[in-house]
Amino acid sequence: MSIQPSTLKDIAHQAGVSIMTVSRALRGVPRVAPATREKILEAARELQYRPDPEVARLMQVVRAKKKVRFQSVLAVIREDVPQDHLLNASYQYVPIEEIRRRAAGYGYTVEEFWLGRAGLGPQKLQMILKARGIEGVIVSPQSTSLPCSQIDYAPFAAVTFGYAMRTPALHMCAGNMLLGIQAAFEQLSLRGYTRIGVAVTQWIVDRSQFGYSGGLFHCQQNLPPQCRVPLLLLPYNQISKGHSAFVNWINTYQPDALISFDTHVPGWLKRMKLNIPADIGFAVHDWTPRMTHFAGIYQRRDHLAAAAVDLVASQLSQNEHGIPAVPRQIMIPPQWVDGPSLRPTST
Repeated sequence: MSIQPSTLKDIAHQAGVSIMTVSRALRGVPRVAPATREKILEAARELQYRPDPEVARLMQVVRAKKKVRFQSVLAVIREDVPQDHLLNASYQYVPIEEIRRRAAGYGYTVEEFWLGRAGLGPQKLQMILKARGIEGVIVSPQSTSLPCSQIDYAPFAAVTFGYAMRTPALHMCAGNMLLGIQAAFEQLSLRGYTRIGVAVTQWIVDRSQFGYSGGLFHCQQNLPPQCRVPLLLLPYNQISKGHSAFVNWINTYQPDALISFDTHVPGWLKRMKLNIPADIGFAVHDWTPRMTHFAGIYQRRDHLAAAAVDLVASQLSQNEHGIPAVPRQIMIPPQWVDGPSLRPTST
């Protein structure tokens, strides 16, 4: 005689709670008290409860059709360290609007917290999050000192953007800039460019886990040595201070196309009497939809935002907290965007 599988009703009876509370606890809904959740999970283990995947899928569809009711808050942790010069217009980060849009689908609101602003340090922020019962956090490193790395992530379901914060190693979402540089090289080559240069900062290279330098190295292996333009690492995060190094690099290696920042660099080329695209092709390394007058590599941060929220929501639904034993890494492939800063494709 086969043994009937355990049900939510069985777990509710053993734990002394309602069926609805059992359902919420097993789905990781934050408003269930930690002690109650643990009691329910223990009862589920003892009864060897196994969810029916088909029923779970159908219930997810049903819930999606209902009007979303906000049930908790996700925290987005930013950094405000002015001396690093990483919050100016030269640098792009995942917009809060994209994160909020995805989070709303799960029933979460989103709040930003800025480390280093108004005296907010890592320990104080951790106390605030604990007091407010916030369990899900998305970390957006925006400095070289990385105060976000000083937070104890044990109580949180967490994910970070990019590779800037390597310790502690959280789940991560990033744009695949190795593919981005390769796609840019392919498109520039189709337009007849043969000496393609890349000029970015060390912060950009580190945040991509060497995607820029690795992509450049890969693309140059099939080029004759005389066509290989070395990577220019601008000496300061404050792009405006890199003018002299940039001019020397252009004069020394004479690239016929350039992948770089949309700020300062086009003006420097103009001062050198190099016209875009007549004298030199230009593509933005981190293109956004407002840059209609340039070609570039679009890192699709809307997909980065969606992937990060999905990762946090998945952890919360599985009651997973703390630094993972094996961090999951989601890489979003960038998209090439054509523009008037390049000459037409060769025919």
